[in-house]
Amino acid sequence: MTMRRSDREITDFSQLVQVMEQCDVCRLALHDTPYPYILPLNFGMVTAGQQVTLYFHGAKTGQKYTLIEKDPHVSFEMDCHHQLVTDRAACKCAMAYESVIGQGVVQSVMGEEKLVGLTALMRHYHTEANFCFLPEVVAHTRVFKLVVHTMTGKRRRVN
Repeated sequence: MTMRRSDREITDFSQLVQVMEQCDVCRLALHDTPYPYILPLNFGMVTAGQQVTLYFHGAKTGQKYTLIEKDPHVSFEMDCHHQLVTDRAACKCAMAYESVIGQGVVQSVMGEEKLVGLTALMRHYHTEANFCFLPEVVAHTRVFKLVVHTMTGKRRRVN
């Protein structure tokens, strides 16, 4: 698909990752009927070469897991650096931003990868390098990952 405003498109993988690192919420769109189910989630990210894997956590049960079990194909969106840009003389305004959208497949993770996911989440939000996880909390936490298949980015900067 061609982006209408190709002058705003982010195509460089490292720049896409940099935008993602600056975001604090990832929105997942899951298949549901009659409307998509969208939820905001905290996330952690692991990159290996040109592959991005996003990790999420939550309670053991819930609507998102029911929908993921029916169809694990999802879309995601995240955005940051919002700033209102006004031109009072021309009576117009716009919004500066950076965003990444994409698609991939979600699955639950267990064992050592569960700790990898939790560590990625904590690294995204905390400066503390070695975060201790209480085993009883980990036991009651479900971790799932989104292996990103495609993603695109867009930015509008303040001039």
